[in-house]
Amino acid sequence: MYTTEAVHPFLSNDPLARSPNRDPFEFDSYTENSKDAKVPSTSGPLEKSQISNDGVVYSDTADSTPNDQSGDANISQNTTSATWNSGNPSRSELSPDVLFKAASTAPTSNGTHGLCENGISHHKDAAQVSAKLQSVTTEWMSGATKLKHYLNKTDELIVCPGVHDGFSARIAMSVGFDGLYMTGAGTTASRLGMADLGLAQLADMRGNAEMIANLDPYGPPLIADMDTGFGGPLVITEAVNQYIRAGVAGFHIEDQPATKRCGHLSGKTVVPVPEYITRIRAARAAIDYRRADTQLIARTDANQQLGYDECIARLRLARDAGADVGVLEGFKSHDEARRAVRDLAPWPLMLNQVEGGHSPVITVDEAREMGFRIVIFSFATLGAMFVAVKEGLQFLKKEGRVRIRGDGSAGEQVIGPKQMFMVCGLEESAAIEDAASGGKGTFKEV
Repeated sequence: MYTTEAVHPFLSNDPLARSPNRDPFEFDSYTENSKDAKVPSTSGPLEKSQISNDGVVYSDTADSTPNDQSGDANISQNTTSATWNSGNPSRSELSPDVLFKAASTAPTSNGTHGLCENGISHHKDAAQVSAKLQSVTTEWMSGATKLKHYLNKTDELIVCPGVHDGFSARIAMSVGFDGLYMTGAGTTASRLGMADLGLAQLADMRGNAEMIANLDPYGPPLIADMDTGFGGPLVITEAVNQYIRAGVAGFHIEDQPATKRCGHLSGKTVVPVPEYITRIRAARAAIDYRRADTQLIARTDANQQLGYDECIARLRLARDAGADVGVLEGFKSHDEARRAVRDLAPWPLMLNQVEGGHSPVITVDEAREMGFRIVIFSFATLGAMFVAVKEGLQFLKKEGRVRIRGDGSAGEQVIGPKQMFMVCGLEESAAIEDAASGGKGTFKEV
């Protein structure tokens, strides 16, 4: 029996290995009644001479034992089967029961329900199986798979408030948004107490993103700022690896130099096109190599310095280099925003809405009408926190006491520690302790 190992996209001759639009539920190959079938696996020696034209490495390692942990199909003697796409991480994110039921209910061309001995359906029915899998609820999908599903299988506008720490993320989740955005400006301000001038490094950004994304791994997908990628291709590759391991659903990488600044400050510059596209290619290759669903978002800040046409040209090159979504930062008018969606259609665009910034205010309804697929409100919680905290501290300094809206003074519900901790998972923590202690949990009296 043959086994295979994946090849880094830069070494592959298969254009699909580098395609951001590849169907995550697509089957690669079909084999029938052969004990020498070529089967994807995560084990086996890697020999350069065995790299095939499709970018998969085959080796003559005899092993007919199913590898349940690899997430790949295995073919035993005289078994008809199909192999899963080597670029598909989504299968491992769905339970075996879901996969089995979806496959078993897909009728074959001869009218039977075509499961093989190992529970994988025939390639000729892959489209029907794929349709079944697409209808599976997103409830237990990872953030990355969920975001990819939203973009590829729906026409919904994904609205993401900017969050900058665990508390702001918890509040946004409690309100019920479909996505979250970890703002780089907010991360720099909250973690470093500094302005957004390229001071936050990979450890700062990844650490904050990991904490937020794992507050609820199956909750709203988190899109995170990656600034310029923090370095050259090798550093970008490591940054992408860390973001993927952190549970980030998508990230944007931009074309400012390392001495960057907030996209809504004056005086921005951008790097030459080849350097920008190198960043995108490095990020794309890193995602593909890890077989992740993480969405790559290409951002250009060229509008301020070089104008609209240069932005569109850069985004088209980024799209061709493998970016899943584009961002033109700093629209100068509503018409310019609408035109960008039209000029880059059907490629999905994300809108960064920053009140008080260099762009006009565009509402959720307006963004939806224009055709944007994602809208992030970068300062949604940071700005609200700034106003509320400053007002509260000024009142404390003047009156000598703290006033919180909802302190009971106007007949409102009192907001105290317990009410705030409820947003931070107090009930869930109590349930865990209660279940583990056999109903003797102590948080019931908190």
